[in-house]
Amino acid sequence: MNRIWCSTAIGAALWITAAYGQSAPPPAPPKGEIQRREVRQQQRIAQGVASGQLTPKETARVEHHEAKINREVRHDRKANGGSLTSQEKTRINRQQNRVSRQIYRQKHDGQVQK
Repeated sequence: MNRIWCSTAIGAALWITAAYGQSAPPPAPPKGEIQRREVRQQQRIAQGVASGQLTPKETARVEHHEAKINREVRHDRKANGGSLTSQEKTRINRQQNRVSRQIYRQKHDGQVQK
């Protein structure tokens, strides 16, 4: 029961976010490729939720991976005085590639939110 409630809450929150995003102008993209890419992937997730291509469980899983990457970026920036090393950028890019593929696969796997 708790899992159902959690999935429903996450799905509703993302649906509300997607609905709000359609009526408001898009925010200015942050500087840096990592941030721009994170914004684009969030838009893809929101579109998948709005169209029903992503189920609440799929959405929660993808959002969890996105949040993990964001925590790593914040931690790495804090450790390096506000910037990322080239190795860290490469690692983050690789992780974002994996999440991007996961978003695509989940949106095109034939499961739809009912």
